[in-house]
Amino acid sequence: MSELFVFLLFSIFMLILFSGFPVAFILGGVGVLFATLGSILVSFNIYDVAELRTIGFVANRTFSTISSYSLIPMSMFIFMGFMLDRSGIAERLIGAMRRVLGKTPGGLAIAVVLIGVVLAASTGIIGASVVLLSTIALPTMFKAGYAKWISAGTVGATGCLGILVPPSIMLVVMGDQLRIPVGDLFMGAIIPGLLLATSFVVFIFIYALLKPANMPKLVLDEESNISKFDIILDISKALFAPLLLVLTVLGSIIAGVASPTEASGIGAAGATFLAWSSGRLKWLDLRIVCYQTGRSVAFLYALIFGASCFSVVLRGYGGDEVIENALHALPLSPEGVLFCVIFIIFLLGFFLDWMEIVLIVAPLVMPILVNFGFNPVWVAILMALCLQTSFLTPPVGMALFYIRSAASNISMAEIYKGAIPFVMLQLLTLTIVALYPSLVTWLPN
Repeated sequence: MSELFVFLLFSIFMLILFSGFPVAFILGGVGVLFATLGSILVSFNIYDVAELRTIGFVANRTFSTISSYSLIPMSMFIFMGFMLDRSGIAERLIGAMRRVLGKTPGGLAIAVVLIGVVLAASTGIIGASVVLLSTIALPTMFKAGYAKWISAGTVGATGCLGILVPPSIMLVVMGDQLRIPVGDLFMGAIIPGLLLATSFVVFIFIYALLKPANMPKLVLDEESNISKFDIILDISKALFAPLLLVLTVLGSIIAGVASPTEASGIGAAGATFLAWSSGRLKWLDLRIVCYQTGRSVAFLYALIFGASCFSVVLRGYGGDEVIENALHALPLSPEGVLFCVIFIIFLLGFFLDWMEIVLIVAPLVMPILVNFGFNPVWVAILMALCLQTSFLTPPVGMALFYIRSAASNISMAEIYKGAIPFVMLQLLTLTIVALYPSLVTWLPN
């Protein structure tokens, strides 16, 4: 009978999901509905759902999840990202790097990738990185004569690095839900993130050599009198502060000097100081950043609340046992089961935000995969890479619509075309990380 209730739970959720109703309310509403149903069934001795005998149990478990101390870094890192956005870091970086890489084949696109890595390490938010790069980089690339499709693909793929490059908000939530130290996830994501960014740079460079008409070198006549020393000084000034901040935050976590919560506080304070020292932080800007942070955190906590309620009820009906039995029943090796799980997560990434997948799906399948002998940090990074790929994959990758919303002068067909080669690179990186787990486990160990 558990299988029937689990099937109904997911079926009703998916049915209402396509109605366009907010996901957080769907998750919470379906959870409360089935929790009430469970209490009624227990009251009339129709079906014994031990964990659903009282609605209060579900409420207590849900509130204990959203009051978790380990979720505090999420708020701080979001504040840090918005504050760095107000500091004008992206504009300064793109101005400095175009001087250094302008005459390199694909130099402007390579500069966007490098800036995206810095932004990903500074913000950890996909939507913010993609929209910011679309607003700043795309007009510059179009003006330089870059093909629209390759420009859109570069911006979308680079913006998606925010889901993997620490301090990723998703890794913070994943660590809390999967009971994995956030510091281990941050360390495990560093090499795959750099590997992915490197693959983007290599592809852009080779493509620019083969098709220079689509990615022409920049003409910098107005800056021809600037010495190499001045160029190096400009790039050093643009990179020093944000890199110092990122290295301080991540270094303190990796060295064990500070917990992720303490390090996130350092990052938020440091970002505020950088914005103030740049002369761009006014009282109104601080209010705007606080408002943006509060709105984003409220949205994420609403999702966490709804997904936690749904997850507690799902477990109450034996959903974890149903899924475990289904996976064990597959005539596959442990590696085959892992492939099936990753593929399902990839498909779910088309329709669900990462928050629902991390809060509902990941905690259900992780214990099963760990029992098969897989390293939990490695599995978590594979999930992150998989979600990153699905967010960029046409036709419903979320990053593609972020680009369209920020750049109205480019068609969806061109955005889709630009995303395809980068999706291939992400799948290649996912395969390499799957074949060589030490790329993830070496730093945490």
